[in-house]
Amino acid sequence: MRTVPPVLEARYRAERFWTGETLGHLLDAHLRASPELELCVWSDTRPFCGTFGELHQRARQFAGALQRCGIGPGDVVSFQLPNWVEAAVCFWGSALAGAVIAPIVHIYERREVGFILSQSHARLHVTAERFGHIDYQAMLADLRPDVPDLERVVTVGADFDDFTSGNALQEGQVDVDPAEPVTLSYTSGTTAEPKGVIHTHDTLVAEVVQRWLPVDGKTDAVPLLIPGPPHAELTVSPVGHVTGMQTALLMPVVRHTAIHLMDQFDPGAYLKTMADNDLGFAGGATVFLTSLLDHPTFGPEHLQRMQYFICGGAPIPLAVAERAAKLGIGMMRAYGSTEHPSVTGSAYFDPEDERVATDGRALPGVELRIVDERGEPVPDGTAGEIQSRGPDLLAGYTNTALNDEAFTGDGWFRSGDVGVLDAAGFLTITDRKKDIIIRGGENISAAEVEELMMRLPGIAEVAVVAAPDARLGEHVCAFVRVHPGAAAPDFEQVRQHLDHAGLSRRKWPEEVRVLDELPRTPSGKIQKFRLREMAAP
Repeated sequence: MRTVPPVLEARYRAERFWTGETLGHLLDAHLRASPELELCVWSDTRPFCGTFGELHQRARQFAGALQRCGIGPGDVVSFQLPNWVEAAVCFWGSALAGAVIAPIVHIYERREVGFILSQSHARLHVTAERFGHIDYQAMLADLRPDVPDLERVVTVGADFDDFTSGNALQEGQVDVDPAEPVTLSYTSGTTAEPKGVIHTHDTLVAEVVQRWLPVDGKTDAVPLLIPGPPHAELTVSPVGHVTGMQTALLMPVVRHTAIHLMDQFDPGAYLKTMADNDLGFAGGATVFLTSLLDHPTFGPEHLQRMQYFICGGAPIPLAVAERAAKLGIGMMRAYGSTEHPSVTGSAYFDPEDERVATDGRALPGVELRIVDERGEPVPDGTAGEIQSRGPDLLAGYTNTALNDEAFTGDGWFRSGDVGVLDAAGFLTITDRKKDIIIRGGENISAAEVEELMMRLPGIAEVAVVAAPDARLGEHVCAFVRVHPGAAAPDFEQVRQHLDHAGLSRRKWPEEVRVLDELPRTPSGKIQKFRLREMAAP
């Protein structure tokens, strides 16, 4: 892990972002405080409804089972599950045991899962038997020879129930340094392989503290920068992703609100569940909002529960923002990443043009600056690389070589994103140096798709870029150049090839275009900005 500059460490402790509390202690205290609250899973496959008190006991039993396996502080426990109750039990129980939690998005397939299990050195993995088109058991059977550190796989159902049937973790048994890792999340960036992002108890607890601090002195703006008391929301963001993990399994517990999850997004079912159970809209990527607004059953009973929409992960198309505003939905943008989850955000009292057209201001404890190519700060209104630092910033990458590239000597994180700060402190993202596509809020590595497509016969070059998408924000568009005399693969051949390679379907190109030559710089580099222009309608 990286070394946090002493002056920053002292500041975060003095300002009570780093409280010395572990994630396990935090969850334990808040679960005990609201045993009557419910966690409900709205699912055709595995529905559930139970209380925090019941699930706290199950989490302690899971922690006890980990101890009996010799798993504790520093050991990695991974899970790949849809938004099911067992995901909460795994997350909470692993935290109580002091283990390091490695969530895996449930739509990931052989290539991604194999890499994460191997690179994280997970000792125990919890998974489903199958969900949707993915047979997790068959996938793991193929992967086991390549992941020698994996000692035990626990499958949801009778196997999981048997695993957690023993004695629960006893109070006061686990002593963990809050500066040690607690989560290990993987994110795709400019490289073909995911990057392992380490968060400690300190940095994750700081996320909680940050959500409770006033903004501009307005205490009713917290914890989600919207007015009014906390309200139960219906969450569809996958708990295997950092956003879903925090918004579904962490924040509601400390806010003392019920948890309602859906394991797959169906707009009609979402709207019905929302109205029937008086649930709020949890926000997310733009595609969630547009899918609801476009559904034939959408009506006033839903609109009254959608007063605000917090969007992160991709720009909000102006047409969508205008449509929402006409309906009375307050649009707010936020900016963050797996590395630095909560950097900026809008508040309900910000002017509408700032809420819609910018990504908000720095959240409590966060510092922002824009720098030029030499790393020097630039004046307000000038585009440059966004750098941030704060108490919730990652502790480092599992690949330590990445830390030198990612951090300055005084603790600033080089985001790789390009943006502009105005005089009032509002940030606007203008470009991404990171070569990723954000499809429906999920990051897709262009390099990963390019590498696999290059294995197709006849292809000489591949360049993958983001194309604008009115529903998803962006989708994958692949430009290819074939060898002289070779036949270009058709769209279906590309998809079959990527399916055979084990790449998640959401990463497959939705457009494949063949060019005689790819645009280049004088030095021979492909000019992806020109390809993005070509991909735009």
